Amino acid sequence: MSIQTRRERERAERERLIVKAARELAEAEGWDAVTTRRLAAEIEYSQPVLYSHFKGKDAIMAAVAVEGCAELALELRAAREAASGPRARLAAVGEAYTAFGRRRPALYDAMFTHAVDLPFATPEAPAPLQEAFGELVRAVEPIAADGDDVSLLTETFWASLHGLITLMRSARLPEADHARRLDLLIGHFTAGRV
Repeated sequence: MSIQTRRERERAERERLIVKAARELAEAEGWDAVTTRRLAAEIEYSQPVLYSHFKGKDAIMAAVAVEGCAELALELRAAREAASGPRARLAAVGEAYTAFGRRRPALYDAMFTHAVDLPFATPEAPAPLQEAFGELVRAVEPIAADGDDVSLLTETFWASLHGLITLMRSARLPEADHARRLDLLIGHFTAGRV
């Protein structure tokens, strides 16, 4: 193994350590608690070492978002593949998506609430972002009618799920009615389509 290979491996490991520490700190105390100074202390490296990997907190949050989208894509795929029939698949994906956002609030915020320097909805978007959206598309596509813009229909479904998560987490909607709300959403999305 060359010295260059070892350095690259060590650098990648430090980046993983920084992202992991940021996620854990954000889930425990919120994103306001995540500072480069605090992260440096958590991982026992100096702030300049952090800055040699990431330009700052926003770049770290973007790395967290990319990692989170990869995890979300896996969960959505598993939910979709475990269900049978278009309506059941859409419902399973909707439940998996909202469960993910409720179970991992800080991660979800990094992915979809905080402004991060990541291209969304473009061919330049990182692969994990495209994969997560692709899983939503694969759930929505079978219920699309002829002439429907599948991307637009998927964006509308995604926005609806995001709204449910955001409103529940901010206590604007009671948690107790989540299953009924999700069932209504799926019912309206699939009415006359499947």
